[in-house]
Amino acid sequence: MAVFSKSIVPQFTVEVYQNVNLPEGGREVNAIVTVTATGGGTTGETRIPVPIPAQVSPSAHTARAAAPDAAVVIMVDCSGSMEYPPTKMEGAREATAAAVDTLRDGVAFAVVAGTHQAKEVYPGNGRLAVAGPVTRQQAKEALRRLTPGGGTAIGTWLRLADRLLASSDTSIRHGILLTDGRNEHEEPEALRATLDACAGRFSCDARGVGTDWEVKEVTGIASALLGTADIVADPAGLTADFTHMMETAMGKEVADVALRLWTPQGTEVRFVKQVAPSMEDLTDRRADSGPRTGDYPTGSWGDESRDYHVCVLVPSAAVGEEMLAARVSLVLPTPDGSSPRVLSQGLVRAVWTDDLAASTAINAQVAHYTGQAELARVIQQGLDLRKSGDIDGATAKLGRAVQLADRSGNEDTAKLLAKVVDVVDAATGTVRLKAKVSAEARMTLETRSTKTVRVKK
Repeated sequence: MAVFSKSIVPQFTVEVYQNVNLPEGGREVNAIVTVTATGGGTTGETRIPVPIPAQVSPSAHTARAAAPDAAVVIMVDCSGSMEYPPTKMEGAREATAAAVDTLRDGVAFAVVAGTHQAKEVYPGNGRLAVAGPVTRQQAKEALRRLTPGGGTAIGTWLRLADRLLASSDTSIRHGILLTDGRNEHEEPEALRATLDACAGRFSCDARGVGTDWEVKEVTGIASALLGTADIVADPAGLTADFTHMMETAMGKEVADVALRLWTPQGTEVRFVKQVAPSMEDLTDRRADSGPRTGDYPTGSWGDESRDYHVCVLVPSAAVGEEMLAARVSLVLPTPDGSSPRVLSQGLVRAVWTDDLAASTAINAQVAHYTGQAELARVIQQGLDLRKSGDIDGATAKLGRAVQLADRSGNEDTAKLLAKVVDVVDAATGTVRLKAKVSAEARMTLETRSTKTVRVKK
């Protein structure tokens, strides 16, 4: 049986912001690349006949008007700690039910209960259901039977999610993971191996509820799987957060987009980083795709815009010379495995000059995001120093963070910093550490330290 599924690709544009001028002998070229995707939901539709996967639950007959164009697995922490306080488990059930209600008709989905092992909650037997009125109601009924008990081994949850998502013939595969505790029943190396195995196979948003979980574990999961991480300190906020996450996931229209960087002979790529809406270093995720060409994963896209910082070292040259330092393209794999489709591209240039003012000027976008990267770094350093008891070191780092947040207009981060330090003078970064800081304030600052603000136009 074949049915029709929408295949809608947004229109991509690439804009390059840089100072192209270098002094004689200069080698480092920096550029901010703004990638914008628009019109995915409003452009013309191409309808392609695709078969419904055999693994899809037969109970989903009410949703067979359309084959799945996306697949989502929700992983809910059901370890024993979710019982304290009882509002945690209640909030998790309600939030997951709200997320199920937000699923678009035709989307393949499943719910997994996570403890020291992973268990399918709905639909079961290694299948995915297809969202529709009947399956959504069945899933919510299954959620009422969730009870806390057992330990925490997050790698097993992700492995099961990967198997379930792989059973669906869809390009957009997404996970939502909720945990309230540390990954105590699994070695760190096992979780890392799982993340390495799942990277590139699906994306995953991770949330920590309460204040007894480990920030670096949750942010590490989201980073490896190109998702978002956040804290929901009060279980009452889970429903709104889960609904927003699912709405965002339902807005994704194209998956596996890569940022392709071509550089000429003799050029060295120093780094490629996403710098907005959050910091993510993609340098080590490069996959060679041709002579002097490498692809960096960017995950799934809907209607949105992101900024990337590209830094390359070019061969030195004399005044008056000019060269193409890099070509940046957005590429999308083709179903038949032929050459990827180029969605858009931009050029990074280098021009050598003896004009001192021109060669030493720092592009506004480059300067802004260099500051945002330092802001994220000094927050992490400051919190680590505070935890180790180095009051002077923590004060210096967090004071610098306050100064950078004030200078860049990052008001959200400034407000979070103000819960950890008393700000004497934001412009100079003069602060005093607060004697008492709540776990919620500290963890929220650490979790959200990589969120950035864009350059003020």
